[in-house]
Amino acid sequence: MSDLKKIPDFKSPEEEARFWDEHDSADYIEWPDAKKAIFPNLKLSSESISLRLPSSLLARIKELANEKDVPYQSLMKVYLSDQVKRELKVPHK
Repeated sequence: MSDLKKIPDFKSPEEEARFWDEHDSADYIEWPDAKKAIFPNLKLSSESISLRLPSSLLARIKELANEKDVPYQSLMKVYLSDQVKRELKVPHK
């Protein structure tokens, strides 16, 4: 398609986000020709927090994690992520 529009240069990620909120990418990108990008070494950034839990709850979480043979903190992240997705009604990836 030769009548694709030129993607402008953006001064900030916020400016780019506003632009794509208001414009259809199909006017700028030939999607049928797009190739799937794979980023095998991409790591999500994470932030350390302090969280107080009742001892009995933490013990139950550790028990579940042990049954599943996973670290309890990893299990907690999965549980939190699943619940946030349900609350926000975001489909699972």
